[in-house]
Amino acid sequence: MPTPAVINAFVNAVNAGDTEAFLALFAADGAVDDWGSRYVGREQIRTWSDRELIGANATLKIRSSQQHGNAASVLVEVGGDGFKGPSRFAFTLNGELVREMKITAD
Repeated sequence: MPTPAVINAFVNAVNAGDTEAFLALFAADGAVDDWGSRYVGREQIRTWSDRELIGANATLKIRSSQQHGNAASVLVEVGGDGFKGPSRFAFTLNGELVREMKITAD
C-alpha cells in the first residue's frame, strides 16, 4: 500500500527544513507524542520541532509504511544532529491532516 500523501508531505517538509509546511499538516489541535512527552497544538509542536526535529536538522527516510483506515505508520531512518537510527512514526489522520503523531522505537 502506498504511503498516504499527508505523510509524504510530512517527510518532505522535515527534509526541507520547512517548519511552516510541517505545521500546516497538523490539525489546529493536533498532537505529537515523542516517547511519552506530549505536545498539543501547533505552537507546542513548533517548540518541540525547533528543539528535536527540524531544529536538529533531522532527515527522514521511509523504510516501510502501513495504513488501516485513519491509522498509518511508517518506519523511518532518522538522521541529523539529534537522534539517529530507526523509529516508528504512528499517525492518526483526519482527512488530509495529522490528528496525532506518536514516535516510538521500531
